[in-house]
Amino acid sequence: MFNLLESITNWLWTYPVLIVLVGGGIIMTITLRFFQFTKFPFILKQTFGKILSKSSGDGTISPFQAATSALASTIGASNIVGVPIAIATGGPGAVFWMWLIALFGCSLKYSEIILGIKYRIKNEDGEYVGGPMYYIRDGAKLPWLGTLFAFFLMIEIAPSIATQTASFVQSASTINIAPIVSGAFLILFVGFIVYGGIKRIGKISEKLVPIMASIYMIMVLIVIIINIDQLPRAFALIFEGAFTAQAGFGGFAGAAVVQTIKAGAARGAYSNEAGMGTSTIAHSAAITDHPARQGLWGIFEVIVSTLMICSLSALLVLTTDVWHKFGASEAAAMPSAAIQTTFGNAFGGGIITLCMLMFVFSTIVVIIFYGEKQAEYLFGSKFSKIMRVIYLLFIIVGSTMDLSKIIVLLDFTLAGVIATNMIGVLLLRKEVKEESDSFFNNKELIGNK
Repeated sequence: MFNLLESITNWLWTYPVLIVLVGGGIIMTITLRFFQFTKFPFILKQTFGKILSKSSGDGTISPFQAATSALASTIGASNIVGVPIAIATGGPGAVFWMWLIALFGCSLKYSEIILGIKYRIKNEDGEYVGGPMYYIRDGAKLPWLGTLFAFFLMIEIAPSIATQTASFVQSASTINIAPIVSGAFLILFVGFIVYGGIKRIGKISEKLVPIMASIYMIMVLIVIIINIDQLPRAFALIFEGAFTAQAGFGGFAGAAVVQTIKAGAARGAYSNEAGMGTSTIAHSAAITDHPARQGLWGIFEVIVSTLMICSLSALLVLTTDVWHKFGASEAAAMPSAAIQTTFGNAFGGGIITLCMLMFVFSTIVVIIFYGEKQAEYLFGSKFSKIMRVIYLLFIIVGSTMDLSKIIVLLDFTLAGVIATNMIGVLLLRKEVKEESDSFFNNKELIGNK
């Protein structure tokens, strides 16, 4: 049964999902007149330049809290170990396809957030809620498809949690922490935060995400600088491997070009969530005066999560030459091994495990919130509390299950999430363009804040 599931998943990510993601990203980029490139300076000014600014309008949490909550789900184990997994299964060339997906993914994420804000509603607790299930139901007028998206995402969260946990457990094992201890530790801390709701999640995320990202990036940059003579070779491996089959050696089994593209696309989508629509669930709670203004924070997320952190992770394992020493099932140990080449086993392993803990912790907290909102949409708020407990139990599953098998389950369910969301986004592309034009053509709005 598992072999059949793996074959189906490989086919889905080799053809249909790749066509939908790349094709959809190109369509939305053309629809929005390549704005992520032509208005790049403005986007930086409105995001990186406005991190501490206050905002006016309706909403539950600040735009930056919404962005960091969404980043908490995108900057997770996928950024530290997702890239090594892609390299272990598709070779260094997978990084090129990850970059390509990210560039076109900017327009997708921007579009999703615009629709999320436009079609958000207030729930029975007085909080703003939204996401693909709402804009598919109320915008595209396809309630059955919105229900299907919510179902796929509710299921996808479980293997996603297990993946995050397995990544942390593998990293912690390099400094001799038992899996059951790692799992128990995660459950206690994650449970405390998720029972505090979106406001507590937002407050924790705006403090934790910048700290954890900064620590990890500084450590990685130090290692890359020390191995800077290997940097040209690393880039050569990426660009050459993107279009040519790669022979196996060491722990790397080799990869065909199709396998390379699949690995880069799958891990790229998971690293920044463009095309999945999931980040709109956090952004829909943001205080903002226009949907497009909040949409710019989606591009901010892609820049930070994929083009910055994922790229550093790739260069880390390539410049230290650890990438071919581990197979796919042990790929989560690559970053730790790479850091240890410079900082030693105890200190280096300890730092990367701490970073992994913070990344995994913040990701699981936010995606549980996402999963609860799907359960609430489908079956009501009482059932969402039951799903919260089930999700917490999947931390234990991730502590004991093989990482490579969890990845197959994750990619299979992720394909359903992407397919249903992309139908909604493409059907509503004219509304996205109208909202975007109304923002960029309004000098008062553009000059505001």
